[in-house]
Amino acid sequence: MSPALGTVLRWRREAGPPEAVVEDVKETSPRPENTTESVMTPLASTTMAPTQASIGEQAANLARGMNLETWQLVAILVGVGVVILGICFCCIRRCFRKRRSKDGKKGMKGVDLKSVQLLGSAYKEKPDMEELTENAEEPDDGDSKKEEQKLGKLQYKLEYDFNSNSLSVTVIQAEDLPALDMGGTSDPYVKVYLLPDKKKKFETKVHRKTLSPVFNETFVFKNVPYADAMNKTLVFAIFDFDRFSKHDQIGEVKVPLCQVDLAQTIEEWRELQSVEGEGGQDNKLGDICFSLRYVPTAGKLTVVILEAKNLKKMDVGGLSDPYVKIALMQNGKRLKKKKTSIKKCTLNPYYNESFTFEVPFEQIQKVNLVITVVDYDRIGTSEPIGKVVLGYNASGTELRHWSDMLASPRRPIAQWHTLKDPDDGEKKD
Repeated sequence: MSPALGTVLRWRREAGPPEAVVEDVKETSPRPENTTESVMTPLASTTMAPTQASIGEQAANLARGMNLETWQLVAILVGVGVVILGICFCCIRRCFRKRRSKDGKKGMKGVDLKSVQLLGSAYKEKPDMEELTENAEEPDDGDSKKEEQKLGKLQYKLEYDFNSNSLSVTVIQAEDLPALDMGGTSDPYVKVYLLPDKKKKFETKVHRKTLSPVFNETFVFKNVPYADAMNKTLVFAIFDFDRFSKHDQIGEVKVPLCQVDLAQTIEEWRELQSVEGEGGQDNKLGDICFSLRYVPTAGKLTVVILEAKNLKKMDVGGLSDPYVKIALMQNGKRLKKKKTSIKKCTLNPYYNESFTFEVPFEQIQKVNLVITVVDYDRIGTSEPIGKVVLGYNASGTELRHWSDMLASPRRPIAQWHTLKDPDDGEKKD
């Protein structure tokens, strides 16, 4: 190559770039706004691209470090995020519930009056009389039980000798007696006798200043055949001894011997009963005790009228002449009627009289038994004092007594009943 040609080529290389620059300047000088756009676009692309690339590279590097694929790492991160959001939502909801409960406890602002009105109307529309009667009877039962417990209890033992026809009665002890003296104690002793004759009475020794006396005294009733013993009632009467006034009776225990298996030695505790009756002064008509026994095979219903107590005063002298009527009823019609003997001038008569009715097993659940205590009047009309109705349509203690009789065939079931007001139609003898 000649020296002249080399010089020309070198001059063109050196002159080329300035001409391109001049042409670019000339082309872009009429439109200055395009210049800014062309400048900003490369800048934005150059700033975003490195950021995305760096995040992607970091994620890829983290996934490689955990031996996972990139999409697996993304799924794990999304799941963790969902769990965190759920926990936050539960916490917020719980806080709102606590605030609502606190607001509901403040005064009447949190009471829903509409729901209260609906609840009240529901109770008005559905009254339950059975629940009301049950609630009304429970306090009375509790009061009567408390009164019985206040009188205390007695332990005794019975032994009958069939060879000598003798009954041995042992008064063992008493507990929880009421205090009748000024010092908060009593001086108790026990009288033991048989009803209805009361021919022979035994008494224990007086135990001074105690509410839980231990007697351990035995008394023997001689010449008491077994057949006669079934018609007698053994009485334990506990008194408080007083040297200068009448002895106060604390209570008593009555044991009908027909309800006891005298072939065995009997030792038991019994609660003391008040002599004034369970209802006290509120019991205006009185109480009656009788036993029921039914034999299904023979179709026989046996009623034993034992005694009555605290009967209403019907005569001018403050006493009565009571007797008992037993009527067997079916569909309002009287099938049979029987009477006891008349006990003169007493409010606590003792009968122990037995009556038998023939009632087939098919009819026993279709009949009623009406037991009425009547005051005998020789001149005028005898007036009923009170009555007790038992049978399939009875209720309360009467129904329970009837059901116990049917559940225990061939066995006498004795129970006390409170007399109820008689109907107007039964005022005639």
